[in-house]
Order: sequence, then C-alpha cells, then structure tokens
Amino acid sequence: MGATPDTAAPASGAVVTRFAPSPTGFLHIGGARTALFNWLYARHTGGKFLLRIEDTDRKRSTEPAIAAILDGMRWLGLDWDGEEVYQFSRQARHVEVAQALLASGNAYRCYASSEELAALREEQRAAGKPIRYDGRWRDRDPSEAPEGASFVVRLKAPKEGATTIDDRVQGSVTVNNAEIDDFVLLRADGTPTYMLAVVVDDHDMGVTHVIRGDDHFNNAFRQLPIIRAMGWSEPVYAHVPLIHGADGAKLSKRHGALGVDAYRDEMGYLPEAVSNYLLRLGWGHGDEEIISRDRAIGLFDLSGIGRSPSRFDFKKLKNLNGHYMREAEDARLAKLARPFLGFEPDERQMALFERAVPFLKVRANDLIELADGAGFLFRSRPLELDESAAALLEGDARAILSRVHGALDAVENWDTETLETAVRNTAEGADVKLGKVAQPLRAALTGRKTSPGIFDVLVLLGREESLARIADQMA
Repeated sequence: MGATPDTAAPASGAVVTRFAPSPTGFLHIGGARTALFNWLYARHTGGKFLLRIEDTDRKRSTEPAIAAILDGMRWLGLDWDGEEVYQFSRQARHVEVAQALLASGNAYRCYASSEELAALREEQRAAGKPIRYDGRWRDRDPSEAPEGASFVVRLKAPKEGATTIDDRVQGSVTVNNAEIDDFVLLRADGTPTYMLAVVVDDHDMGVTHVIRGDDHFNNAFRQLPIIRAMGWSEPVYAHVPLIHGADGAKLSKRHGALGVDAYRDEMGYLPEAVSNYLLRLGWGHGDEEIISRDRAIGLFDLSGIGRSPSRFDFKKLKNLNGHYMREAEDARLAKLARPFLGFEPDERQMALFERAVPFLKVRANDLIELADGAGFLFRSRPLELDESAAALLEGDARAILSRVHGALDAVENWDTETLETAVRNTAEGADVKLGKVAQPLRAALTGRKTSPGIFDVLVLLGREESLARIADQMA
C-alpha cells in the first residue's frame, strides 16, 4: 500500500521533517498544526517535508481515515515530498533492527508471563512505587526459561547517569536513566511496538528534526537509547505545547478539537484562514496576525514557538476568516459556498450568485453566512417576511412603498446611480429621511431587516422582480 522510503542519508545540513499521524480518525486540528509547523520549517530551510501514515494498529486504522488525512492535508495546501510512507509495510525492517539490537547485547529476551507482570504491577501499586518493568530477565540466560515459553524483546536501557535533551522549544531537560525501564521492542507475536517503529522509520527516512506535540516529550527519552545503541545520528527535537480551549482546559470537541473537514464542510471556513490561525496558535512574529503563506515560509523558525499552551478561540478564527473572505476571488467564493445554499442551483442562479458575492462578502465571516445572505435572491413570491422585517412595514410604510414603486417603475436605466436618485427623490417628496424609504423597501425586497446595499439589491433582482416584490407588500 505504501512506498519504501529512500534510506540514503540526507545531504549534509539539509533539513528533513515529517508528519506521522495515526489513521484512526480524521485529521484533527491539533495534528493539522503539527503538520503545518513541520511543513513550514522544511520550506523555510529549503529542506524536505515527509508524510508517514502510522497504521500499525490494524484494528483501528481504516482506509476512510487515511483518505480523510490526505484530503485534509491537501485542503490546507500542505504538500509532502515523495510518496507517503505506510509504517505497517515496513514491519520486516523494524524486526531487523530489533534483531540487530539483540545481537549487539543492547536488547534481550524477556520470558516473564503476563501473570507475573500483572503481579509485579500490583505490588508496585500497593507500595506506591512507579509502575515499570523490574528487569528480571535483563541478565538471565535464556536457557533458564521453560521450554517453548513465549518471550518479548526488550531494550536494555542504560541505568546509570542521566539523559539530557536540548529541545528547541522546551529548552534543556534532563531525566535520570533509572526512570526509563526496559520497554518492549518486539511483542510475543513478533510484531514491533510503536516505540521501535518510530525510531527506525525516522532514521531510514533521514528525518533531522522531530517537531511534534509535547505529549511525546517523554517518548524522546525512551527513543534516544535505541538511536544511540544503533549508533545513529540523533535528531533535533522540538516539542510544541498542546492547544487548549479558550477556558484553559484540555482541547475537546466543544473547544474545536474537530477534524479539519468539519471546518470546511460544516463551518464554511477557508483553508487560508484556518492555516493562518493555526500558525498563530503557539507561534508568533511580533504583533502580526494576518500572515500570508509566502510570508509565513519566509518568517517561520522554531525560535518563534512559545513554551506555553495556546488557547483556541473560535471568535478570533471567525474574524480572521472574514478577512480572507473579503480578500478572496468572487468566483471561487461562489463555488465554495454553493453547497451551503440549501438547493442545487442551475447555471442562471449560479451566475446571479456570483454577481452578488462582491456585495455579500463584506458582511459574511464564513461561507454559511455568505450563502445565507444570498437567500433573498432565490426566494419565491410573495416573500414571507421575518418578524423584524414585518415590523418595518407597519404604519405609513406601505404608503411609502407605493410611492417608491411608482418612482422606480418610471426609471429607464436600471443602475445603482439612477435608482438611488429615484429613491432619494421619493424620500424628499414625502418629507422623510432616506431610511424611512430604504428600510421598508429592504423588507419588501428581501424579507429581512439587513441585506447588502438596497440599490445593489435592486440591480441584482432586476426591474421585473423588484417591482413585483414591492407590489406584493403594498396592499
């Protein structure tokens, strides 16, 4: 299913980053930010950005989840170099490295039964000790094991001294080696564990910089002994603080911990807005908020990543999306907003929608609002007015509508300038302010209290439809 990575070492000094999601669900927003940071650092340095699908959990890894991850990456414009690598297809290579560690004395066979290990954990729990393997087979001869007994392969982790990682985000962190137990490399069925597979794949793919969430920081101290036992080059680590909700709690679905497809298909956000927002979640360059992709590539560096968790704020994202809506091309916005219209428009209706986009997008912060704002264009007569619009037609409003209908019916050139003159003259003739005419006119034309500029609405609807809608409300 996947490609075998080029195992040749990268050119001297060349940066190679990777994003390695597990296909057990959609590309969630935290993973998308990790992918973005890796992509930007690779592009900033002129290096490579690789994609690895960590599909070793065969029960939970699914083809739809893989497709969703690839789709989310492409939507965000995060292209990867070469083909994606599938971890499961490299199982033989992982086993090969475990066997090499056994041969060099850096790993050993552990014959402890599941019952023994369960009893050990219970003892440690009762004594208030850390739950970790006690190394009971570390220095024993395999001949002491019962004939035919199953075994796992464990790393012989160093027990003396300490390990220090100079993390590019977290700074210098030291852990005593005694805290790292002899963890499993190969299970009893001969399959490799995640901890082994990640290290082997990163090495074979030539990864120089491991940029990931700080929930993986402890893993780095377990993975380094494998790297050192194999005599491989150590990567540069950069562990990024996780994203929290606006209330400071761990990010959940109510905070925005959703798949990126939800931001596109359910909330109507633009990829450039989501990308810009994710960039500013934990990374900054002065007070800049609006940062284009090209500028982000030029600016991005690991030194700009903060040590504190960032807080996801839907309001900020929506405001940022509104900015990008107003910057986007009208034809593109019309196409993207089409699924939110609530019906399948024909060619004529799509052309009308596209003509209306320049007037609609100034009020819309997402594609849903854009489509909703266009609703009046496609409504059938007589319009059903909402409560606030109906209130605008009380009192003498209908008499004013009758006067403006006559003025507009006499207009020869149906353009905004001529129409504005006609409406203003009606207001002056009735000795009322322009709003006294424009507001009931808006209600009659759109069925709502708010809309694009009333003269733009008249032009978009056209003479026949506009006059008919006004006439419907005059009686």
